[in-house]
Parts: sequence; C-alpha cells; structure tokens
Amino acid sequence: MITCLGDVLRPEAGQATVRLLRRLGHEVSFPERQTCCGQPFYNSGFSDYAREQAKFTIEVFEHAETVVAPSGSCAAMVRVEYPHLLEAEPAWHARAQRLAEKTFELSEFLVNRLGVVDVGARFDGRVTYHYACHLRGLGMTDEVERLIRHVAGVTFIPIQRADQCCGFGGSFAVRYPDISTAMVDGKVECITATDADAVVSTDAGCLMNIGGRLRRLGKPIEVLHIAELLERR
Repeated sequence: MITCLGDVLRPEAGQATVRLLRRLGHEVSFPERQTCCGQPFYNSGFSDYAREQAKFTIEVFEHAETVVAPSGSCAAMVRVEYPHLLEAEPAWHARAQRLAEKTFELSEFLVNRLGVVDVGARFDGRVTYHYACHLRGLGMTDEVERLIRHVAGVTFIPIQRADQCCGFGGSFAVRYPDISTAMVDGKVECITATDADAVVSTDAGCLMNIGGRLRRLGKPIEVLHIAELLERR
C-alpha cells in the first residue's frame, strides 16, 4: 500500500520498500486500483465518505496474503479505524477485521512479524529518529530504533522529546499553520541539537514537514524514510 503522500510526494520511499522486501525474498504486488485510505475524510468528520473509501480499499486489498505500508498513519487507519467505521454493517465489519489483521507498517512487519532487525544495510554517519504519532495506535515502541541500530556504520543519536508531534497532522498543518510551524520548529531544534547527518522517520507527512523546515532554515541534514535507510548498502 503506497499511500497518497508516498505516491505523490515521496515515491522513493515506496520504491525502497519494494526493493527491500524483494531483497528479503518476498514477492511484492502493487494493486494499481488503490487510492487513498480515507483518513483525510475521517479526520475531517466526513465519516460517510471515509466509510465508502474504506470499503473500496478493502475490496482492493482483501485477497492479499499480507499488506505492508511505508506509513504508520495509513496502517493505523486500516487496522484501528476501519473496523470501527464499519461496525454497524456486520458483513463489511468482518471483512475490515480480516484486512486489519494482516496489515502492517513496514518496520512493524520486519521486526515483529519476520523477526528481522539486520537487513544488511550500511550508512556511515550519525542518525537520529523522529517517532511518528500514529505508531502509538499500532502499539509500536522501539522497532524503528532497533532497525537503525543494526545498520552498519551508524552512530545512533537519540533525540530529545522523540515522541513529540512534528506538527504535520495531515490537514492540521493547513488549518492551523501557526501552531504547526511552532511545533515543527521545536522538533527541528531537537534534531539539530543531535548534530546528526540524517533524520529518519516512518511517514511521508512527517518527513515532508520536517524536511521542508530544515531546508528553509538551511540545515544540511538528510531526511530519510526508514526504507531508504535500510536500502543503503
């Protein structure tokens, strides 16, 4: 599941995910009918539209053995919100539950499902990590950090207030730009304090927000999706 932001703004994260999974021996398919998971509708209060989008996404992905998304945000929408959205329709609720049970964020899939923490990656430099908010909804804790620490050549530098939101929050950044800017400024301050060569996260929205602020401030810190880091050899 490429996700909207991944498709439009960070396709390299999706491509890296595919190459990584194939290198680990998996067969990867990409349903071209897929569209948005419906989270923007859901977060904006348009539950009926979100429900229809959920049904479409279920139809697209329900025959897959496993669904992997390079985004905790979209994985959480499928896992947590789809069953809730469709609980009044028993047949659809059952289908939503089945899809939820086999949908994973990439890092979660690698560490918790496959038991893999070392994928043979190498990156010579100092790396810090931003914990994306939606990982909480998936019950994830240190999976990404464990993957980073097993990349050869990496010096991992923990960030202060690692679990503090970067201020993106989907439409939140558009509706409340001043608050969003203040939040990302705080996040960037914590990132630059690590003197890291690269900052890693799991969601394209976070990477877009943090990366945009770093560029505007002239900070030469590379912004990487976890899949992009793990693909480095």
